[in-house]
Amino acid sequence: MMNLPNQITLTRLILSVVFFVVLSQYSQRTPKPWLLDLAAGIFIIAALSDFLDGYLARAWNQVTALGRILDPLADKVLVCGAFILFCGSNFADAEGKNVTGVSAWMVVIIVTRELLITGLRGFNEAQGKAFGASVHGKVKMWAQSIAAPAILLIVAHHDGITAAPFWDYVKLGLIWITVIVTALSVIQYLIRSRYILTESFCS
Repeated sequence: MMNLPNQITLTRLILSVVFFVVLSQYSQRTPKPWLLDLAAGIFIIAALSDFLDGYLARAWNQVTALGRILDPLADKVLVCGAFILFCGSNFADAEGKNVTGVSAWMVVIIVTRELLITGLRGFNEAQGKAFGASVHGKVKMWAQSIAAPAILLIVAHHDGITAAPFWDYVKLGLIWITVIVTALSVIQYLIRSRYILTESFCS
């Protein structure tokens, strides 16, 4: 049977699908803030489950090859899906402006990074070398996990308690931090893989 940490990871994948369904129902032209509140809550629960399954796997000595692959995959599905939807047409106002502040090129960087790391992880695992998430990867996940629900809540209540321009700067700041941390984390993973990559290219 699948151990509890991996079951939690699988639950995160299911929550990701629910999150996408809820968020896809939102339209900035006929806004329903409660949908964004609900989506933010689902995202936060899913993100917290990432730290829970990792903690339990280490504490109970239940780190498995399946978990090392499934856990980051669940993270990537949740984060990439969220940011792809952020730059979609459902967040465009009456003037066609995207209210999330997320640009398509930012999403390209995030998705490219995740695809690259997935490839490196699969390559390392195929060579018999464990390739679990690093500290840099966790910092990246923290940044993304804070930015995504914050964007949703700021957009949901922009005309309410968060109408001050300050919150626009907070939103943009979180987005830029996320993009920069995401891009920089690639370097550390490349360093971890340099020996195997060098051996493969030279063999």
